[in-house]
Amino acid sequence: MDVAPWLRGLGLAQYEPAFRENDVDAQVLPRLTAEDLISIGVTSVGHRRLLLDAIAALARDAPAAPDSPVQPDAERRQVTVMFCDLVGSTPLSARLDPEDLRAIIGAYHRCVTEIVESFGGFVARYMGDGVLVYFGYPQAHEDDAERATRCGLALVDRVSQLDQAEELHARVGIATGLVVVGGEVAEHDVAGDTPNVAARLQASAEPDTVVLAASTRRLTGDLFEYRDLGEIELKGIVGPVSAWLALRPSAVASRFEALRGSALSPLVGRDDEIGLLLHRWARARAGHGQVVLVSGEPGIGKSRIVAALAERLRDEPHLWLRYFCSPYHQDSALYPFIEQLGRAAGFARDDPPEAMREKLEALLTRAAPPGEEVALLSDLMSLPASERHPLPNLNPQRKKKRILETLLWQLEGLARHQAVVVVFEDAHWIDPTSRELLDLTVDRARSLPVLLIVTFRPSSNSLGPASRR
Repeated sequence: MDVAPWLRGLGLAQYEPAFRENDVDAQVLPRLTAEDLISIGVTSVGHRRLLLDAIAALARDAPAAPDSPVQPDAERRQVTVMFCDLVGSTPLSARLDPEDLRAIIGAYHRCVTEIVESFGGFVARYMGDGVLVYFGYPQAHEDDAERATRCGLALVDRVSQLDQAEELHARVGIATGLVVVGGEVAEHDVAGDTPNVAARLQASAEPDTVVLAASTRRLTGDLFEYRDLGEIELKGIVGPVSAWLALRPSAVASRFEALRGSALSPLVGRDDEIGLLLHRWARARAGHGQVVLVSGEPGIGKSRIVAALAERLRDEPHLWLRYFCSPYHQDSALYPFIEQLGRAAGFARDDPPEAMREKLEALLTRAAPPGEEVALLSDLMSLPASERHPLPNLNPQRKKKRILETLLWQLEGLARHQAVVVVFEDAHWIDPTSRELLDLTVDRARSLPVLLIVTFRPSSNSLGPASRR
């Protein structure tokens, strides 16, 4: 069966390029899941439902499959493969005593393993100074391409800081694609072109850099800053390959915007939800604070509903405060609030501490004339204290309480001037201290012109009774 005519018959011909680029053929099609469809760009819930129903009909009508050369326990998976290599290991082996070299390689392997496991990856094989890593096998995540890229950036940074007798540098290549695992393939090996592309990209990389294949770059969207390397020739790979240099995580705080861009598809069938939010906004604007919880599975449209509300309120006077939880900062106290303050104050990457403190003070002045609040929030954001705003001498418990009070003070000060919409996204990834502050905000917002919207996944236990009042 040809997949392209099948898509056209469903009226979904716009997805032909996505299916083709992700190697979805007649053999792969019956195994597609909702998560697979999201990963290749089918963001519309209605289109996903239509595709899944049509796939189920194919399975019911399909004749018994003939014997396949692939063993029954073999499995086709989309995997992001990372290949990490220690730069200059050959000169090291010629110059160092074998015992010293063994100690250096051991430290390097331990470093790689620790970082890979912290990002949910799987070390498949050590090959001398090379390490083969999988993201998406044996355990799959919705963001394996992002995990691999963050892992690669952390690796090249950490390896160069290893305290060894020799200065060490690593380079990383990453590619994403369909592979076969199991069957006649050796344990922890995968069959397919993806590992070869990752290894060749690594070989082409400069020291301390991470090079991505276009397949991985598409999946990570604007979550990172990149440099386009154009099309490069790789040994053993037929035809030129598009490659990108991953530089650093981007300043885009919204994962929804980073992965889907600014062009949003029309919102269909959500009039009741938008109407409810507009009704709650009217009550909040009148001084009766409102709290709305938006719960749903990944990809169902929680952030899209919030974006639709923002579109409706574009011409109304109000303030819009956005806080984003991150799966990579669940152990960082008050991370969503620190990031929001930095964005609102206009911090630039190369700002000196004094400039950041001045911007922070200007931001706080919008709420009310600040006093020790500048010192407390400067300390929260790891900025040095100033003579004009010295940090009060408080024990850790008291300082934490004063910082939480200061953040609530800022919200109250802003709400005195204008009604406020506070959006707290992805609360299933909230850190404990932010959760505590969110509960305090729920209580405080009742008497303020504030609409607080919290989005989260229903499987999360992050939101208990205190946040549901």
